[in-house]
Amino acid sequence: QSQLVESGGGLVQSGGSLTLSCAASGFILEYFAVGWFRQAPGEEREEVSCVSTRGGSINVADSLKGRFTISRDNAKNTVYLQMHSLKPEDTGIYSCAAKPNYYTCSDLRAGEYNYWGQGTQVTVSS
Repeated sequence: QSQLVESGGGLVQSGGSLTLSCAASGFILEYFAVGWFRQAPGEEREEVSCVSTRGGSINVADSLKGRFTISRDNAKNTVYLQMHSLKPEDTGIYSCAAKPNYYTCSDLRAGEYNYWGQGTQVTVSS
C-alpha cells in the first residue's frame, strides 16, 4: 500500500524549532515532487515548501524563507521540513503530499498532488 506518514509535530515555545518528517512507503519518494502544506484553524490551506523530483528545484513560501528548509534523505525515503524561530502563527496541521515525476514543484497546486499524508499538528505557544 502506497502511503505518506508525517511525524515530528508537537508543542513548542515561540522561537523554538521542529523538524517534520514525511516518510513514504510503497513507492520511491526520490522520483516524486513533495510538497509541505499547512492549515491553521479557520484558515485556508497554504503551501509551505516543495522539492521537485530528484531535488533539482526547491521552493519556499516567501514569508517563510530563512526560517523553513526542505530536504530529502533518499536512503530513508523521507523528506524533511526544518522549522526554526517558530511563531504562534505557524500553528496548524502540517501535511505532505507527493506527485510523481515533476521537476518544477513551484508550479504545482495542492489539487495536483497524488498522495497525501494524514498530517501532524504543530502548536507554537507564545
